[in-house]
Amino acid sequence: MKVDSFALTPDQGVARQAAHLLFRIENVPFSRWHTKARIIMGSATFFDAFDALALAFVLPVLIGLWHLSPLEVGMLIAAGYVGQVIGALVFGWAAERFGRVPSVTTTVAVMSVMSIACAFAGNFQMLFGLRFLQGIGVGGEVPIAAAYINELSQAKGRGRFFLLYELIFPLGLLGAAQVGAFVVPRFGWEYMFLVGGIPGLLILFFMARLPESPRWLTSKGRFQAAERVIEGLEASTTKRSLDVRRDKVDVESRVTALAAGLVDRKKSSWKELFSPLYRPRTLVVWVLWASSYFVANGINNWLPTLYKTVYNLPLQEALRMASLTNVLSTCAVLACALLVDRVGRRRWATASFLLSGTLLGVLGLVGASSAWSVVILASSAYAVMGTTTVLLYLYTPEIYPTRMRAIGTGLATSWLRVASAVSPALVGVVLSTNGIATVFLMFAAATVVGLIASMRMVETTNRALEDISP
Repeated sequence: MKVDSFALTPDQGVARQAAHLLFRIENVPFSRWHTKARIIMGSATFFDAFDALALAFVLPVLIGLWHLSPLEVGMLIAAGYVGQVIGALVFGWAAERFGRVPSVTTTVAVMSVMSIACAFAGNFQMLFGLRFLQGIGVGGEVPIAAAYINELSQAKGRGRFFLLYELIFPLGLLGAAQVGAFVVPRFGWEYMFLVGGIPGLLILFFMARLPESPRWLTSKGRFQAAERVIEGLEASTTKRSLDVRRDKVDVESRVTALAAGLVDRKKSSWKELFSPLYRPRTLVVWVLWASSYFVANGINNWLPTLYKTVYNLPLQEALRMASLTNVLSTCAVLACALLVDRVGRRRWATASFLLSGTLLGVLGLVGASSAWSVVILASSAYAVMGTTTVLLYLYTPEIYPTRMRAIGTGLATSWLRVASAVSPALVGVVLSTNGIATVFLMFAAATVVGLIASMRMVETTNRALEDISP
């Protein structure tokens, strides 16, 4: 299609070219080209999730082997998340400067090598250090991958497309749970880290060959490189989302609007996150990340240990019951992926905080008297909350423009790392001083904070990224 005849100001020549490229991205429906990128990037995300949860299924063994206290257990869990804060910030910056693909490939290399090294840790101090270093890679991978997949997507159906990709994260948690329940009792805790690390190294070759995000290339003025990527995208299917001849007026206004939004080619900076337009979005999304992951990762990381130490279940049974939590979560995320474009981001998140908080409040009030009450109520609460933790990987990149999408997402996810570091450590303290019921009441209180924040979300369903975030 032609855009030269559009009435644009003299300064809009470059912006017009960029807008035309962005229009072409929006005009190609989801195809095998998108699927290939989703599978390869999803493979990395699978092992990111696996590595994040691996420690939870190793701890019931290490507690007896190394005589760990509840506080030391919390510190080991927290070590990885502290590293993830650094990884999210450093690699979020790197992704804006050097590109999505080289940055995410580096993060996968770091987390895989450190996972293998964890298998050879001989004491608490060494494992603490290695988990911290591994966390740097883990923390950098997911937000960059989320920005990358979002930038490949068109507006219509983006929620379903992205969350079907993001479903790989709870599948990674599920994989860690199932592998942990089988491998740790039979072969030893060391093999859990080897299973998580070796495959990650094998997928690096495929990741390095992924096409760079055409939206990122366009935002950097690298139009020829973006053109080559988009040509490959267009060659993957003959279908198009818009009939340009039939919808000529709508298409022209769409491209002109894109051009207007691209005239001021700003450099990415974290300071813009606090500009009048983006400040409310930033603060709301930070609270959402912190509150949802305070609950989700606090529950998921402690459940195997709770079943073993509080309810005195045999190791294999404790790990098997803990794995049920991630089975429920995977089913819940699949439902979210299929329904979120109909329900909307804001309504889904609000309902998730409300239902999860109710389940946790009931569990705390009845006193968590048996392991089965925890299996039913805590696992259900985690599954519901798990849909929001995954939804946020869709929502956060949507509310920021390309020039600061990775920075904004990385900084937002750093709050999940902070919450995920604080929560397990706090569980250890509360469990020792006030008992198991108070732990679940603490989680219920956190959902109230998230509920209030979710009501202030910007609805992004089926809107083009450039329309949501100028």
